[in-house]
Amino acid sequence: MPGERTERRPASTPTTPRDPWWDNAKMALVTLVVIGHAWTLLPVRPEVEGHLYDFLYLWHMPAFVFVTGYLSRGFGYSGERMWQLVRTVAVPYVIFECLMALFRVYVGGEQLEDLFADPHWPLWYLAALFFWRLLTPVFRPMTGGLVVAVAISLAAGLWAGDTLDMARVLGMLPFFVLGLKATPARLEWLRGRVPAMAAVAVFVGFWFFTANLDRWAATEWLYYRAQYGELDVTTSEALLTRATLLGLGMLGGFAFLALVPRRTGWFTQMGRWTLIVYLFHGFVVKGLLYAGFPTWAAEHENLALALTTLGAAGLALLLAWTPLARRLQHLVDPLGTAEERVRHAVRLHRTTARGELADVAPAAEPERDGEARAEAVSAR
Repeated sequence: MPGERTERRPASTPTTPRDPWWDNAKMALVTLVVIGHAWTLLPVRPEVEGHLYDFLYLWHMPAFVFVTGYLSRGFGYSGERMWQLVRTVAVPYVIFECLMALFRVYVGGEQLEDLFADPHWPLWYLAALFFWRLLTPVFRPMTGGLVVAVAISLAAGLWAGDTLDMARVLGMLPFFVLGLKATPARLEWLRGRVPAMAAVAVFVGFWFFTANLDRWAATEWLYYRAQYGELDVTTSEALLTRATLLGLGMLGGFAFLALVPRRTGWFTQMGRWTLIVYLFHGFVVKGLLYAGFPTWAAEHENLALALTTLGAAGLALLLAWTPLARRLQHLVDPLGTAEERVRHAVRLHRTTARGELADVAPAAEPERDGEARAEAVSAR
């Protein structure tokens, strides 16, 4: 998932233990992303697929952005952090924009415009993450930063456009800033049985609420990308609708986290590879579209819903399977792979050089062996 901590670290850099809660949350959320995208292949029955889709998108993308914000709290304007931002966000964006464009043109026969400036589905999130990270040092220490972010989100619906998906960057900014402001101590209240029971009640309420969502807010509102003028509402109605959705999205994000297990398991390990899942699943979904799956799904509606949901979850798990994900990582982070290989070559050269020196050096005198070992230990 975009926003996750990088896997590669210099050998001399101390590491802190990963919190299984966040890895579990990331993997669950990216699996829901794959499922949501796969549902777009199905015929839309308002009472079934339409209801499921609105229920999911009311809260799962806000939760996704919140987690991204929390994991971005350490970003600053240092040279190392800026290089990491370029290497792990900007470079994959360029690579996968090209790959997705080639796939859509030569496999799907589509005609594309505004390559790079208008992110191809689902790459808008990398463009958004790039800008959100740049805003992190501004918003994290800011008093009242969440209020400012909400004001920006409300105003963005009046003018923000499609270039680099700026409408969504600014529209969903409050969820990111909320994550920046969160700390382990502030999130401690989500532990326990009472918050979990309250979270279940929240989702039950969301289920009934989204059954009639189209009466006052079309699904397009849940994407935070359209200008208010495109949604056939007055400005006051638009501001109220977005403010309501922002509040519900934040509530849904907290409810989701209250239900996420904090234990380590096989699912937890997959949380390291959420960016792999995010970047590669689109090719499968698009491939099914080009292969005519929607036609088959329209003829087998109930079966298609079940198979699509299970298949999407299975695809997410497959892409996060460590042996496969490690290989795909080379394409996602080619510069990181190159850096790691250079470091490995340097270490190998140094080890070989030390070995050659040991072969030609005179043997230490017996009475100095202990001293030599002590010096070696102190030098490490």
